[in-house]
Amino acid sequence: MSTPDTPDTPDRPTAEQPTAAEPTVPAEPTVPDEPAEPTPAERTAAAIGPWATAAEAYDLLTVDVPAEHWIEALTAARDGLGLTYFDWLSAVDELTEGFSVAAHLAEAGTPGAVRHLLVRTRVPRASASLPSAVGVYAGAAWHERETHEMFGIGFADHPHLVTLLLPDGFEGHPLRKDFVLAARVAKAWPGSKEPGESDHGDGPARRKMQPPGVPDPNEWGPLKGTLPPVAERPARAARTPRAAGAAGPGAVL
Repeated sequence: MSTPDTPDTPDRPTAEQPTAAEPTVPAEPTVPDEPAEPTPAERTAAAIGPWATAAEAYDLLTVDVPAEHWIEALTAARDGLGLTYFDWLSAVDELTEGFSVAAHLAEAGTPGAVRHLLVRTRVPRASASLPSAVGVYAGAAWHERETHEMFGIGFADHPHLVTLLLPDGFEGHPLRKDFVLAARVAKAWPGSKEPGESDHGDGPARRKMQPPGVPDPNEWGPLKGTLPPVAERPARAARTPRAAGAAGPGAVL
């Protein structure tokens, strides 16, 4: 119900009052992250070549390189890292994965400190071969001959890749894991056979005499008191007075 003093007016929406815009805070400039300092292993791998990877374990730094860069890696280690001392070269049979060939290098020029590095590569089992490192380290000649002999790994351009340790005519490579070790031919101890113990004779069997220093099993151990006594050797015949006198009074008996 309206009053005369207030005319009827339709409801009208009230316009929203504009709000003051909040001041914008300028964003802080982003600082690019500084690159992480390379580890000694990463620096060593970079010095060897872009195809090299390195890892350290048990205080020994190992650099793995492809087989096609083997000589290049050894040359970089000698000339770029100063590892002029060639310690040894050998291999490990990894069965279906081939052979791991490793060369241990060192730098001993600083008194009281020796830097070590193991340069390692892998060759397939079917065609196990690497170029010879004799041109980089002359001391590799002996080790390549031994590795060739024990594992059957070839070293191309080696000046004298011949037998080093095994006898002539030896077949196989003893340090390969598929090499079958022949049973050792054991020779009987000379005193282990007594009359009547021959494998081909029909004489009564007797207990074997023990080698010097071996206790009698009838006197010690689980068989104590259960074995017959060992037959004694026949005593040497005593010399008769006539035989003793035949040598003469001045003879030394």
